[in-house]
Amino acid sequence: MGCIMQLQTQTRPKVISVQVMEDRIDAATAIQFKEKMRDVTRDGPARVVLDLARVQFLDSSGLGAIVAVKKLLGPDRALELASLTPTVEKVFRLTRMDSIFTIHLSLEAAVAHAASA
Repeated sequence: MGCIMQLQTQTRPKVISVQVMEDRIDAATAIQFKEKMRDVTRDGPARVVLDLARVQFLDSSGLGAIVAVKKLLGPDRALELASLTPTVEKVFRLTRMDSIFTIHLSLEAAVAHAASA
């Protein structure tokens, strides 16, 4: 299944949003996801919001990739999450990763948060 990981980005003042257009981030797509995220966020604003509305499945590789992207961004930039589906939200909660990331209910909420920051 050699599918290309699709990401849709939108740059706004102070924040870039990246929507994952796939329904899963798993072992098969994790490396590609990480590389694409590195490319699309390379010169962007300090805040990156990852919109996971379409992602129905996230395994440990996918979670590892999201954490790796956070590390790639470095200490001066933030990776925030938005629109977690129940399954994905559970993965973050069970692994306690929900304490490491700022998680927004929706992309709109995340962007509004950016505007007020």
